[in-house]
Amino acid sequence: MSTPAKSRDKAGAFGRRAALVLGLLGLVAGGLRAADAPEHRIVFFGDSLTAGYGLADPDTQSYPARIGQRIESLHLAWRVVNAGLSGETSAGGLRRVDWVLTQKPDIFFLELGANDGLRGTPTEATRESLQAIIDRVRSTCPGARIVLAGMRMPPNLGADYADAFRELFPSLAKKNQIALVPFLLDGVAENPALNQADGIHPNAAGASIVADGVWKVLGPLLTSGP
Repeated sequence: MSTPAKSRDKAGAFGRRAALVLGLLGLVAGGLRAADAPEHRIVFFGDSLTAGYGLADPDTQSYPARIGQRIESLHLAWRVVNAGLSGETSAGGLRRVDWVLTQKPDIFFLELGANDGLRGTPTEATRESLQAIIDRVRSTCPGARIVLAGMRMPPNLGADYADAFRELFPSLAKKNQIALVPFLLDGVAENPALNQADGIHPNAAGASIVADGVWKVLGPLLTSGP
């Protein structure tokens, strides 16, 4: 017969072994849940602003990377794909969008047009290219939600052009009933402290502010599911 002390020791040892087994089972179950959890994909399709041009480490400092870090911190089942290409125009984006759509995005974030504006491309040509990209996304990935990033131009090309350029983004969003970030560089444009030496591309601090603005529109879509 065991003494009370020995019985307590055995009971304690059994309890520790049971706790260990349960803990391991919990880890396995947690691993299975993580592995089985559906992974959704958001593709950021844009130009140098999306690619993170000029940043020391675009993979961690670009605004899509910042969005990815926030997604990870919230343990959301989304993966970020940065399909930004420096120098890209809306027409160039239309030529390569089919390849990007092989990623099968659940959310397609469209950020193009700034280079069109800097080149003085007629706004109707930009509108047609962006509309064609939207149409291509909808035909190829009919379940994907689209978010459009608005851009603006300084008045050096004339007030009429700047006004027409600014208007084309909300009008496209309204026509297609898609979400809109009114101005991607809101709070960052024309602020030397938040931009690189070229005065066009955000520095790391500026990119973080851009990510905050994008999250206001994108965050509710990510947390509401695919």
